[in-house]
Amino acid sequence: MDTLSERRKAILFVIFAAILWSTGGLMIKITSWGPLAILGGRSIFSSIVMLIYVRRIPTKWTRWKILAAVGHILTASLFVFATKLTTAANAIFLQYTAPVYIILLAAWFLRERPTRVDWISMFIIFSGMFLFFGDKLSLDGLYGNLLAVLSGITLAFMTVALRAQKEGSPAESILIAHLFMAIVGFPFVLKESWTVTNWLIILYLGVFQIGLSFVFFSAAIKHIPALEATLISTLEPVLNPIWVFLFIGEQPGLFALVGGLIVLCGVALNAISSARAAPESA
Repeated sequence: MDTLSERRKAILFVIFAAILWSTGGLMIKITSWGPLAILGGRSIFSSIVMLIYVRRIPTKWTRWKILAAVGHILTASLFVFATKLTTAANAIFLQYTAPVYIILLAAWFLRERPTRVDWISMFIIFSGMFLFFGDKLSLDGLYGNLLAVLSGITLAFMTVALRAQKEGSPAESILIAHLFMAIVGFPFVLKESWTVTNWLIILYLGVFQIGLSFVFFSAAIKHIPALEATLISTLEPVLNPIWVFLFIGEQPGLFALVGGLIVLCGVALNAISSARAAPESA
């Protein structure tokens, strides 16, 4: 049985992961490296972090382990290309339609059905996100929008596949994905400018924004349902532009501020409800 304290710790871990994920936009904005080099470079360092955490190279392969790894690779890659082909707002908004797909996948494969609070939280969060990104959403960039939708689907598959490994080691899937992206992306790293600033940014992205965040998330997903984890993770797209505003000065509009507060309320409602819920069967 998962204890109530483990559930509460897992919720905090997802919040920590979302905060770390949200710093990626700022860091990516201030590095001169291209997207494939960033993917490859940060994966070198995140692989080291995950390897230290897992303490072994995965040798047992299951369908869920492979599906989670492939889902993570596709989600990261599709999102990068979507951001290049459409607006950043479109990309993150469409990717975070993932809870819709998770409801179907988790019910089918994991027998995890959304609660009334989940439905209410999701409605609040989507309403807030629409306000938050509403003035930046665009119909332009059809192919980018399609890739962003696909990244939401692959994010849902990844989350459900990680949750399906709650009796095992979900972190191994993340390690496999990062090792693959490090190998594939390394040739692009060789073509970029090797300055101290760029390498410090890539080091931060690999160790903290991706590596440590997925240590938190892969530990948390063993104790809370896939949908709850993703709803709490919607802190990421709200916090992302806040860091950019604080350090670069790109100021969000009034609707964005109101939408962000609404999203935070929806996330808080879901997190508090989950923290008070009775322990679930492991």
